[in-house]
Amino acid sequence: METEVQANYTYMGRSFADISINDNSSSAFSDCNSDRSGEFPTASSQSRRLLIACASDDSDDLIEQLVSDLESSSIDEKKQAAMELRLLAKNKPENRLKIARAGAIKPLISLISSSDPQLQENGVTAILNLSLCEDNKELIAASGAIKPLVRALRIGTSTAKENAACALLRLSQVDENKIAIGRSGAIPLLVNLLETGNIRGKKDASTALYTLCAVKENKIRAVESGIMKPLVELMADFGSNMVDKSAFVLSVLVTVAEARTALVEEGGIPVLVEIIEVGSQRQKEIAAAILLQICGDNLAYRTMVAREGAIPPLIELTVSGTSRAKQKAEALIALLRQPRSGSIAATTSDVSL
Repeated sequence: METEVQANYTYMGRSFADISINDNSSSAFSDCNSDRSGEFPTASSQSRRLLIACASDDSDDLIEQLVSDLESSSIDEKKQAAMELRLLAKNKPENRLKIARAGAIKPLISLISSSDPQLQENGVTAILNLSLCEDNKELIAASGAIKPLVRALRIGTSTAKENAACALLRLSQVDENKIAIGRSGAIPLLVNLLETGNIRGKKDASTALYTLCAVKENKIRAVESGIMKPLVELMADFGSNMVDKSAFVLSVLVTVAEARTALVEEGGIPVLVEIIEVGSQRQKEIAAAILLQICGDNLAYRTMVAREGAIPPLIELTVSGTSRAKQKAEALIALLRQPRSGSIAATTSDVSL
């Protein structure tokens, strides 16, 4: 599998290449840790039973019964079983492996393809919660979860789409799954969620895309799916709470020429220069790193960046920025001041991006 990893940038325990920003950069992304639903929506006897099970050290018998109920001919029984398994997996980490070992994964995956929205949503979210257990990820993928999750991403409720994005993110943390997820059609749907979803959907989509685009072919898919337009728009909107997230996704994309071309065509250079002018310290650093990447061997792009007035705020960044930001700003200034020098481009590979 061809992946491009960033030498000095770590996110969620993995290294990424070309643009590393700082040690706490993972905080730019939503956690996608579990569903954020209400715990116990009713005061039913089933909910009281579940509450007791969540508080108990021994939920084995209940889990076995619920897994059996997933195969029931009654839609209502299936809904109740999936909901209870979803919450058992959410509230007690040790239940996640128990539920998987009890044989829940395949019947839960089958629910994801249900035409009943609530059944599908509970199936998606139960799989998400089970995927939080490292030992479950490979089994979930091997059991055929990827295509149904992608289908939920396409036609599910808003909650099902968001949780499907999170589940795909969790599965993509196994390197072998990145290509399979990309080839399943997930990338265009995640780009659409990034563009049209609510704020949680945008955050979840950006996090999943960031991880999936460690693979070169997924970068190309993202560009071909039109990712640059929403990324540039979100970076330009400082009230979106998506500037950092969008910039980090962009940082992994611009290692391929197609992404650099699309970024320029979508008007990304003025947006990045504005971020260097008025953004936060982290935003300034990543914007400088992205511009350094696209300007490295392209005279036309250097000229465009210089004409946007990038040098004065870059000079300010060499004074007021972090040591890493200063390093990037100094390298970029050198490129912009010597646009016809081919040798200076080599310095970009020496910068800790």
